[in-house]
Amino acid sequence: MAPSEKLPETLPIRPGSASRRSFIKAMGAAAATLPALAMLPRWGFAEDVAATYANAAIDWKQFAGQTITLAGAIHPWSNAIAPLLPDFTKLTGIKVATDFRLETAYLGALPIQLNRGGSTPDVFMFTTYGQGISGGWLEPLNAYYSNKSLTDLGWYDENDVLKTARAFPLWRDGERYAIPITSEAVTLFINGEALAAKNLAVPQTFEQLLVTANAIKTEEMSGIAMRAQAGGNSSVPAMGFLFSYGGAMVDDNKAAFGSPEAIAAIEMYGKLLSQAGPAGVSGYEWYHVLDDFLQRRTAMAVDSSNFATDISNPAKSHVARQAMFAAFPHVAGRTSVPFMSHWQACINSRSRNKRAAFLFLLWATSKPTSLRTAAAGLATTRVSAWSSEDFKKAFGAQAAEAALTNLQNADVERAKAILFHRQSRPILDAFMIGVNEVVSGARPAKIAMTNAAEKANAAIRG
Repeated sequence: MAPSEKLPETLPIRPGSASRRSFIKAMGAAAATLPALAMLPRWGFAEDVAATYANAAIDWKQFAGQTITLAGAIHPWSNAIAPLLPDFTKLTGIKVATDFRLETAYLGALPIQLNRGGSTPDVFMFTTYGQGISGGWLEPLNAYYSNKSLTDLGWYDENDVLKTARAFPLWRDGERYAIPITSEAVTLFINGEALAAKNLAVPQTFEQLLVTANAIKTEEMSGIAMRAQAGGNSSVPAMGFLFSYGGAMVDDNKAAFGSPEAIAAIEMYGKLLSQAGPAGVSGYEWYHVLDDFLQRRTAMAVDSSNFATDISNPAKSHVARQAMFAAFPHVAGRTSVPFMSHWQACINSRSRNKRAAFLFLLWATSKPTSLRTAAAGLATTRVSAWSSEDFKKAFGAQAAEAALTNLQNADVERAKAILFHRQSRPILDAFMIGVNEVVSGARPAKIAMTNAAEKANAAIRG
């Protein structure tokens, strides 16, 4: 979608749901947002807050008068940072114009916009790292980190950044083209009341998950909901299954999801959803999964840990009091390897305001800013923020513990191998077409995933 175009007037609805109106009532008008994050503590620029930035050996006013454009998806991070932008302008004199859109529209439009070679946006949320680097769209950042007029590394304290977030943006040559802005890992959500009604324990293995999902389902409530739509955006939970079964998405620049491990993983994924999933699950994206869990239409769900803020919000969730958060399941005898990711923010290589843009990213990911956004439940990249009582209260102590466990169990390199591949989009699309065929019963896992890998490898070869 080009910048001049309007957002779509209609939002996607759950397959089989009554109407767009009922979906919006359940999810909130933006559908993809977490409203609690918009209600950030308004500390303003009280002296104690301003002092935390003043302690940095940085001239915050050196680019006063410049304006930068910040583009991104309607997302917990954009919801969290937007209310603080006036404070950034007061600190630096840099104005920030925002361009936030529904995630699917944003992800589709951004590569087209960057490929045109324009100087805006200056800063943008980004996922397809390999494509951005090979296309020359992303500004290398190592030199900015080492520039003492821009960065006070002692004040910024990279040791406070989660290990996965420190490793995530490193390209193979050690250069950084992005700064991670959020942290998430695939997590198991459970309606504790439904579990207790059947006197069942929290499942730990995939086999236990299958047994539990079938035992807990009723006519009104599915046993489990997960994404299964035939598109790359739906791949997150299925990749966690694949990794935990010992497989990989990409190996030696080839799609690897035709392997025996991958086939076994997706066979289990298909069993869970075909036996205990909701009607119409083959069309499910993340918002359908979250909506079902919030409305008690599913007893369990597997998806991003960032769902926790919505799930624990009584104003939106019918399961706020009985929701449980657990480690991602594992294969018996193996360690769980959930899929993890960090949304990243990058600087446009053609921006006319690169140093002002970097100063913004430094401010946005600093300790004091992260503590403020974490207080509203945003899963930042900062250890100090994750450890804060305000974050635990907003996000939920059990949810935070489960998310951190899953982040620690994740394999950063396996995640980067697919996310940073220059052909990540067609690879992910081919993968989810195969998964969708298995879930819908169109093809058995061996045929579906072998064919999917062949399609992906054709895209890699060009």
